Amino acid sequence: MNLTSTFKKLFSPIIAVLTVIIINSCDTDKAGIKSEQKPNSKAEKIDSLIGLYSDYGGFNGAALVSFEGEVIYKKGFGFANMEWDVANQSDTKFQIASISKQFTAMLIMQLVAQNKLELHQPISNYLPEYPKNTADKVTIHQLLTHTSGIPNANTKEKAFRPKDMVSQFAEEPLLFTPGERFDYSNSGYTLLGYLIETITGKPYEEVLQEKIFKPLQMNNSGLYKHKPIVKNMSSGYNKWYGNFYDTNHTDESSAYAAGGIYSTVEDLYLWDQALYTDILLPKNYMDMILTKHIADPEYGGYYGYGWELVKKEIGNTGETVETISHGGSINGYRSSFKRIPSTNSSIILLNNTNRAFLNSITKAVLGILYNQPYDFPRKPTAQFMVEVIEKEGIEKGIQFYKEHKDLDTYYSSEQELIVEGYRLLHADNAKDAAEVFKLSTEAFPDKDNPYDSYGEALLILGDTLQAIKNYKKSVALNPRNQNGINVLKELGVAIN
Repeated sequence: MNLTSTFKKLFSPIIAVLTVIIINSCDTDKAGIKSEQKPNSKAEKIDSLIGLYSDYGGFNGAALVSFEGEVIYKKGFGFANMEWDVANQSDTKFQIASISKQFTAMLIMQLVAQNKLELHQPISNYLPEYPKNTADKVTIHQLLTHTSGIPNANTKEKAFRPKDMVSQFAEEPLLFTPGERFDYSNSGYTLLGYLIETITGKPYEEVLQEKIFKPLQMNNSGLYKHKPIVKNMSSGYNKWYGNFYDTNHTDESSAYAAGGIYSTVEDLYLWDQALYTDILLPKNYMDMILTKHIADPEYGGYYGYGWELVKKEIGNTGETVETISHGGSINGYRSSFKRIPSTNSSIILLNNTNRAFLNSITKAVLGILYNQPYDFPRKPTAQFMVEVIEKEGIEKGIQFYKEHKDLDTYYSSEQELIVEGYRLLHADNAKDAAEVFKLSTEAFPDKDNPYDSYGEALLILGDTLQAIKNYKKSVALNPRNQNGINVLKELGVAIN
């Protein structure tokens, strides 16, 4: 099987969520928290929690937690640069992706407050060159709330000038009548950025610095581009088969007003606190930003202007608290920014890998902040099994898996076993990979993917008869397994 087919087979299912176990206390402090803090303080519990997620591959970045208007915890985990073992710190810079939308919304509302824009007027009033059949129907309010119907641009060929970015989708027909429903649109926020430039006569980046970053002294934030050197900027990484790889360092200018900002957890805390004041915007306009304008079915909450307004679970209690939040995802980075206005608290997580359990971490931290029981991550059995294999051999590794897979402190999943098997296979260790895939067929006998993967390893080892048997089993369990069907055809085996 070629590499592309393998990727599709592995990652087309939804990756299993890291499961957790309930605890009411935590391990001892691991971060060198100041000695004057009380034992079992909130900071110590947060450190122990995120430390385990980091150990288990579920977090690599920086975290900041505030409670009742004061920072109680901030720390970096893992590496900002894995090639040189440069550690993440609280002042490390990360691409924050769609968290950028709240900054774009703020710039728009500042223009509204200055009577330079009207929220419910069509954008044709401000962008006369935009196709009239769309511009006469779409309002700024609809762009801010993802209700415009403007489709996301085709990004196969990236554009980097705002005017060229807008031209990628300007002629596209609307997906629905504006205002009819919520449909998340990065293109809508790209258009808002272009609108800001048109009204002010200045580049979006310049307005961002002038109107937000400089007044708040957010000196470690800016619009990310791949060519200029940015001090203390992290590198983004993708993880395949247990190993990290550099992301493709293409120009991310195309993320622009929808997702192009970089920042730090410390700068985002300055932003968080400013939103409780009228430094940037009068209160009546700030209230409009944080109004529940439209239901967002995907997240089970509402969307304001650049913000999600969602009830978030407190630990594992089933109780919830109102949050104002947004997440972000861009090549090699994941981010989460939760604000809890009722207690003037915030949870800011910036991660420089393509996979992180930010939602689970946030829920648990809320439990800590509210003195409620919360969940710790279980140990990934397959990951620890491979570590045993590498040190003590395949038999000891398989034994480890069987002895630990049902323990409360571990979790097992089909996906994790398959990933670790391919990790061995791509390290030219087909024999051990076959044993791991065989184990996956025993652990998950009703799933097609383990048999398909086992068949692949057996073919590499030259055991064609057993490979055919396993591919047949895979196709029987999943008649839509086109990879298995194709391999069997290549082997001259008829599919019933």
